[in-house]
Amino acid sequence: MELYTLLRQFADSWMLLVLFLFFIGVIVWAFRPGSTTTYADTADIPFRNADRPAPTTEEDQI
Repeated sequence: MELYTLLRQFADSWMLLVLFLFFIGVIVWAFRPGSTTTYADTADIPFRNADRPAPTTEEDQI
């Protein structure tokens, strides 16, 4: 059996299953119940300093 044929059969069977399970795991991890607050906080990053610019020097921080 040639190496290419062996790798092709492996990719068509077991690697397909491994990658499908990895995909399902990523989907489950992204939509887990505890991730809502994390994603909401990350989504609000651009709007944290919407009222005034972020401080640039130590004098502005006081």
